[in-house]
This record gives sequence, C-alpha cells and structure tokens, in this order.
Amino acid sequence: MNIEPKIAAIHDQMTAWRRDIHAHPELGFEEARTSAIVAQKLKEFGCDVVTGIAKTGVVGTIRVGNSPRAVGLRADMDALPMDELNTFAHRSTHAGRMHACGHDGHTTMLLGAAKYLSETRNFEGAVHFIFQPAEEGMGGGRVMVEEGLFDKFPCEAVFGMHNRPNLPVGKFSIRSGPMMAAAGLFDIHITGKGAHGARPESGIDPVVVGGQIITALQSIVARNVSPHDSAVISVTQMHAGDAYNVIPESAVLRGTIRAFKPEVMKMLKANIERVARGIGEGLGASVRADVREIYPPLVNNPTEAKFAADIAADLVGEANVDRNGQLVMASEDFSFMLNTCPGAFMLIGQGGTEGGCEVHNPGYDFNDEVLPLGASFFAHLVETRLKKEAVA
Repeated sequence: MNIEPKIAAIHDQMTAWRRDIHAHPELGFEEARTSAIVAQKLKEFGCDVVTGIAKTGVVGTIRVGNSPRAVGLRADMDALPMDELNTFAHRSTHAGRMHACGHDGHTTMLLGAAKYLSETRNFEGAVHFIFQPAEEGMGGGRVMVEEGLFDKFPCEAVFGMHNRPNLPVGKFSIRSGPMMAAAGLFDIHITGKGAHGARPESGIDPVVVGGQIITALQSIVARNVSPHDSAVISVTQMHAGDAYNVIPESAVLRGTIRAFKPEVMKMLKANIERVARGIGEGLGASVRADVREIYPPLVNNPTEAKFAADIAADLVGEANVDRNGQLVMASEDFSFMLNTCPGAFMLIGQGGTEGGCEVHNPGYDFNDEVLPLGASFFAHLVETRLKKEAVA
C-alpha cells in the first residue's frame, strides 16, 4: 500500500484521537464535545474554521494560491443510541450511546488528511473539510445543505468515505450511478376495541390486525416490485398492550423501507398505505399509515466515481479496487450533498481482523489499521485534483 509517509508517521496519534472519540460518543445534533475537538485541531493545523452549521457541524478550509478551484471532503461525527458490549479500554463511557458505525474512524481519517495537507500544501486552490453531524437517521447532511453549505463553501466536487467490515483491509469499492438505497420510515397506527382477554368476541383485537398487516406487507416486495429492482420492507417494532388479560385498544407497527429508485419508493409508500388500510377495514379496525422518505438514493457522478477509483488504485493497486461494487441496501445522507454537488462516495475495507463484525453491532469497533490509508486517500485526492501547475 502506497501510504503517505508523513501520514504513516502520525498513525499512533490518529489512533489516540479515534479512541478518545469512540470513548465519548454523542448522538445526532448533540456532538458538542466531538465538534469542539475537531474545530480545535483544525485551528491548530492552520485551517480557517466555521462552526455551528447544522448546529454542531464544522467546516475547516485550507487555501493555497489564487486558484478558484475547490473540493470538499466529508466525514460524519455522530454515534448510535445503543449500548456497547466491548470491554476494551476505549469502550463507550456513556450508557445508551456507541460508535457502532465507525464515524469516529471517518472523523479521524479526515483530521489526519487535514493535518498533512496543512503542512505540505502541495496543491493549488481550496479544500473544505466538512464534518457533518447527525447522519444516523436525522438528516444532518440535508440540514447542512439547506443552511447553505455549498453557497458558503463552493466545491467543484465533494467526496465521502465509509468503512466496510466485510471488505478486507487494503481494498476499496465504489460504483457509478446509484450505490446506496433511499430510506423511508413508517408508522402504522391501529385502533380496535379493547376487551377482556377472556371475551375476545366483545372487542376488535389490534394485535391480530397488526399480525395480518405484518404478513401482508411482505407480499408488496414479492408481488409488486419488479424482479429487476430491489426493495425492502422491514417491520422492526410492534407495540401493544400492558396486561396479560386485556385486549388493548390500539397497536402501533414501525419499520423501514429501502429502494434504489424514486418510483419504487413511491410505490412502496402507496401500497403500504393501501394494504394496511384494507386489512384494518376487513377486520373492523381503523388504520392510519404514515410513510415518509428520509434519505434519497445515493447516486455517484460517473466522472467523479472514476476519479475516486483511480486515486484508490494509485494507493493499493488496480486489483484491489472494485469499480463495480455491489449495491448497498443501507442508506447514507451524503446523498443530499451529492444531489447538490457532483461527487462520489467510496467504501474502504477494514475487515479481515479477528473478532470483527458488521456495523450497528454492540461488539463493533473501527479498525485502526486503516486510518493512515483513509487519510492518504483523501490527501492524494486533493493533491491530484488540485495539482499545482508547473512553472515554466
């Protein structure tokens, strides 16, 4: 691997940054400690720093020369609302909060690139280091864009990166066009008629209605989505009742939908509402379905995807870059930035280590081995994209 020596030299320092952030996870729009650390380090590196974008977002800028060209590099900072089961020294110190998706590593890789680029300044133009809050289902990327991110920090292209535990260390993956799915959430409210558990004939059982709805929703993907498309409907919550011998008055189903095409997302929404309402009416209950899209599909610009893949190939060799990577059913609110500014999103491998597991798992930890590689990717991208013109 062609890791930049100056970045390799700060590997231990980056590891310390990452583990400190991991031990102090913060949820979306609450990343006060993390954003303060990021802002302070960027200032120490000599960046111009702006804070408070989307509440806790931070942007650091380095300008070299008079070129109007600029690129953006983005990392996310928030953690997940879950308990960590790891026992190592840098485990979460906050119950109910955990860096289970590797945003601590993403933040650290971008900080490492910022430190290197601020010292070497081997480019012409501006680089904006975008540290985004609230990626985990809260749309921090959308809020940054709505608050004028690219008006305040114009970019000709913007790039992001996410770790991939099932991809070995030293490998990258990307694809042109749609790469990650759109995401939606739904709440289905069922109102029946409460009754004694021993006299079900005197009530309308919302639990039975909910069970029928859960089963029927699976037919939407099986029978309404083209085999050439991909979609997911997952009911992840069912809430009803408080007593063993009481048929409750109401129940609520909650879950998520995913697809890669806007028209498929629209169809899922319409059919969830239709199926839920129809089953409710058939069983005598009142049903209201609230289905809403929270993230659009993540779509890579073909030119920028090729450019990012070329940068990765320079670092690890062409054989270690998958330019036609698999579609990812998970979602990513970097999609809002790509809908506003051309760019690309890259996956970096961090797998192959003993005890490794997928993201959103209570036993997850970011693999510190890849920190210098990710930072080198960002640094090489900037130096290549904003290459200094030779002086005659």
